[in-house]
Amino acid sequence: MALAPSQVLLVDDDQDILDLLAHLLKREGFKPLLADNATVALRLIRQEAPDAMLVDVMLPGMNGLEVLKQARELDQDLPVIMITAYAGVNNAVEAMRAGAHDYLAKPFQNHEVVRVIRRALVERDLKRRIKALSHQSQEGQTLREMMGPSDAIARLMSEVQRVAASDFTVVILGETGSGKELVARAIHAHSRRAKGPFVPVDCGAIPETLLESELFGHEKGAFTSADCQKTGKLELAKDGTLLLDEIANLPLGSQAKLLRALQEKVIYRVGATKPLKISVRLLVASNQDLESIVLAGTFRRDLFYRLNEFTIRVPPLRERREDISYLAKRFLDRTNLELHKNVKGFSEGALEAMLTCSWPGNVRQLRSTIRRAVLLAEDLITERELKLDGKPAPGPFTAPKVEKTVWMNLSLREIVQRSTIAVEREVICQVLRQTGGNKAKAARLLQIDYKTMHCKVKQYAITVN
Repeated sequence: MALAPSQVLLVDDDQDILDLLAHLLKREGFKPLLADNATVALRLIRQEAPDAMLVDVMLPGMNGLEVLKQARELDQDLPVIMITAYAGVNNAVEAMRAGAHDYLAKPFQNHEVVRVIRRALVERDLKRRIKALSHQSQEGQTLREMMGPSDAIARLMSEVQRVAASDFTVVILGETGSGKELVARAIHAHSRRAKGPFVPVDCGAIPETLLESELFGHEKGAFTSADCQKTGKLELAKDGTLLLDEIANLPLGSQAKLLRALQEKVIYRVGATKPLKISVRLLVASNQDLESIVLAGTFRRDLFYRLNEFTIRVPPLRERREDISYLAKRFLDRTNLELHKNVKGFSEGALEAMLTCSWPGNVRQLRSTIRRAVLLAEDLITERELKLDGKPAPGPFTAPKVEKTVWMNLSLREIVQRSTIAVEREVICQVLRQTGGNKAKAARLLQIDYKTMHCKVKQYAITVN
């Protein structure tokens, strides 16, 4: 790949080294920028935005490692190559830990310097292109371009556009990996709060003991490890949108505090007595039906009614198969770019295998499958590279027996929901007994991810021996 003329910043207090490197880089078609100390180097980074930097470890005043750290703060993608006369394993390790791209020891060979710089520039160009493509897909493209051309996605777009203009709280339901956060970001992007921040929080990834601190913040000294004041996500999302992903994992105590915050539009940091006003739009997402967990007693009914102003259901990939080939091609193109490959497409057998797969992990699983296949393929992706055969089949287990429920004063919907919960709990119990309590293996047998299995074991108070 031909590179456009690139600027390379050279930082060394030895003028002879600077002149030598500058002559070498000019001869190779680069534009050298020269600095004999850290102050000049950091100024040039701000003013000229170089494409790569070579910096000597031993500089007067601020040393090369400190220059490296500050340069990374100014431009996190800037490849920095350390050069030194004091080569050694410890120095190399320290430089790489600090974020150096590579390490050259004096005296170095000219061809080695050029090789390292060219490699650094190629990798920087790749990072820029991937970041631009990612930004484009996140911000500049519609849901249809990100999720597919199917009628199901067209209907989803219509719902997003309808509710985005309001300040409604939206419940986004869908299986793991189906694209719930993309929908949430689209609602934010089309709302009156689009210029404000979008702050996602995964309620299932934060330990229960830290969740309130993450949401509401805390004061210094509020608990043992609180050595400074912390701003919570509800504050950080001021005049923007807060997404609470996997809201079903929110503990009952935190649910009560969230409900109060939404009703009164104020919060209290953990350990604080002074209220703070909040201005935030709330979106929540879940891979579980919230009405069902309300009936199961693990989610507050009053909070559910407060949240459920509008509901959007994201269809799983198996219900919109016309999107599969579109998404597969999209992931193929992006992975080709990332890996510097030119895999041209899919064989007929590969396309058929993708269209008939149930995709329990939805779009996230499809993306991982395509990335792996591009890595393995040379010219065309076939069934061999996809590796979609041989899904683990669940072993035999008896049909769940549900005890007769007292159905008086219950609607048909409530009866079905309670029965569904009982069946789901019994199935999970039986599969866990079959796997000897191994939740990871049980999740594979039931074709759900481990996180969902863990949440359901906790939700249904299932004891794993």
